Amino acid sequence: MKWTVQDRFGNTVYFTEERWRHILESRPELEPLFNQFLDTLRTGRRQQDSLVPNEYRYFKRFDEMLPENNHLVVVVVFKTRLNEQGNYVPNNFVLTGWAQYIHSKR
Repeated sequence: MKWTVQDRFGNTVYFTEERWRHILESRPELEPLFNQFLDTLRTGRRQQDSLVPNEYRYFKRFDEMLPENNHLVVVVVFKTRLNEQGNYVPNNFVLTGWAQYIHSKR
């Protein structure tokens, strides 16, 4: 199974069931938050990784995870692939994700 969403910058990103299972292997408590992971991809802020320039971390606040965590973080890899016609097309996918407490900068 594969879910495809568009981020707020117009990029198409896919999230596979295999990657979702990977996340839940070490963080089973996140299972009820699947829709919030998709929402993080659609509407969250993102930051480019300084060491791996084709990786971005998407962040979004969810207060229902308090007091331990307040944000979901989703790592997306931006790549291209050749389609059947021999053209390069986007191949952006979720690598991993987690919950984290991020202090606001006020």
